[in-house]
Amino acid sequence: MGSILDIYSGSLRIQAYETRMEMGENAAVDAADRLKRIIGEKGMANAVFAAAPSQNEFLASLLRQDVDWVKVRAFHMDEYIGLTEDAPQGFGNFLKEAIFDIVDFGEIYYLNGQAPDPETECERYAGLLETYPPDIVFLGIGENGHLAFNDPGVADFSDPLKVKVVALDDVCRNQQVNDGCFASLDDVPKSALTLTMSALMDIPDAIAVVPGKTKKDAVTKTVRGPITTGCPASVLQKHENAVLYLDRESAADLL
Repeated sequence: MGSILDIYSGSLRIQAYETRMEMGENAAVDAADRLKRIIGEKGMANAVFAAAPSQNEFLASLLRQDVDWVKVRAFHMDEYIGLTEDAPQGFGNFLKEAIFDIVDFGEIYYLNGQAPDPETECERYAGLLETYPPDIVFLGIGENGHLAFNDPGVADFSDPLKVKVVALDDVCRNQQVNDGCFASLDDVPKSALTLTMSALMDIPDAIAVVPGKTKKDAVTKTVRGPITTGCPASVLQKHENAVLYLDRESAADLL
């Protein structure tokens, strides 16, 4: 079945599908086409991945696409500080299970949330991003409108940094409980490492996959609201080559 919505907000294209599965499949076809184009042009594609249950259908569908993964260099965009190395809630561990350990990537670079000096870890990862500038990013949007862990209180559209340490707001931390990742708010870390807003917006291609009724308000603000750090994802309206993929539930206010 085709899309049930296909509109623009600024430069951002928004496509909605009836189900999460259709949303994920169509986003994956788009992602694979972009990866193949980048590989064809450059020989290697540098891709940044989001880690969240919202990405499940997309990542599962992406695995079924015809992509030469050995020509993809993978990064992930954020990570909790202070979890144990083997914690299932760790975003690197999520991505290992969902895709990184399933296909043979050329290279994979992880943010280290156990690093003894988080600031030094930010500098290390920023150096990798400078050496291998990302070509494409696969995003989610948080219930508070965040991109990566750039919550409204810390998001900076002209951030001079590529990677930084941030404090997580309670809406963001509660989302992790709502998603079933943690049993209670007290279990959710209070700080994290994240790619910044400026780093994310500098990436030439972007695909955002945002299903579910809990994301409806954030989606509406992203698409129809002003561009403001009160809803960091609203800046996607200015991205020249991004598509926001939704299901019926997350797109409810737009339909």
